[in-house]
Amino acid sequence: MDGLIGQSDGWIRLAVFAGMFLVMALTELLWPKRRLIVSKRKRWLTNIGISAAGTLLLRLMAMLAVPVAAIAAAIYAEAHHIGLLNHLAWPYWLKVAVALLVLDLVIWAQHLASHKIPIFWRLHQVHHADRDIDVTTAVRFHPVEIGLSMLWKIAVVVPLGASPLAVFLFEVILNACAMFNHANIALPAWCDRSLRLLVVTPDMHRVHHSVLRREHDSNYGFNLSLWDRLFRTYTAQPEAGHQGMTIGLTPYQSEAPTRFGWSLWLPFRPRPTPSANEIDLAQGRPQDRGKATGRKP
Repeated sequence: MDGLIGQSDGWIRLAVFAGMFLVMALTELLWPKRRLIVSKRKRWLTNIGISAAGTLLLRLMAMLAVPVAAIAAAIYAEAHHIGLLNHLAWPYWLKVAVALLVLDLVIWAQHLASHKIPIFWRLHQVHHADRDIDVTTAVRFHPVEIGLSMLWKIAVVVPLGASPLAVFLFEVILNACAMFNHANIALPAWCDRSLRLLVVTPDMHRVHHSVLRREHDSNYGFNLSLWDRLFRTYTAQPEAGHQGMTIGLTPYQSEAPTRFGWSLWLPFRPRPTPSANEIDLAQGRPQDRGKATGRKP
């Protein structure tokens, strides 16, 4: 099975990605949660363009060095008997399950770091600058952040000794869950409550895209909801409700994030000095939030 993964995993992942993207995009059309406030055409072109730039960067990295991919690292570690799990006489299914759990925690920790470490936040803010949230937001990550994320996964996969199958399954699940929990879909309340006991739902992750600092510094999970509950970074609902909340970042409540060039250059721009209203909005002061967003508090 691992040999098959090494030969054709790219095509399998592409097929799963395309299928999940199509399902989520169609579901958004039929059962949208929120009305979009900026041009969907511009957003989609920019978000998909940013994703394509990230894919291109990974290809270039692979051409200039040893293939830079987490699965390639897993194949290498397995062939050379490197890593903890490659030295344990556990059942194969158990080692796959442990690897999936550890990798999910590692990505949660990476996401937390991208909010807490200023240089990483500069890159990650490209993702958060999107003023709407839908399935294309799931692929709106700066190419440099994509490259660093891949290096981080490799740095974990090798000493962990995760099998190629485990890494393949994790990346497929991660991409599928990211598209699901970024999707602008209206799940029934009972369904959301049940699902979020295990996985991150669209309503749960939408809180993370709030302009309020205390809300977007919560709900870091992409797959399992366990980590946010365990480490007390879980926020159940947005303060203003899903229809009243403002998505994005307070300094960029304009059409700028829908532009491809602007978005790619965002990490390298000087940080704008926030106005008093923007500070109030980010801190969630109800008496001023209405002025900053045009809504009544």
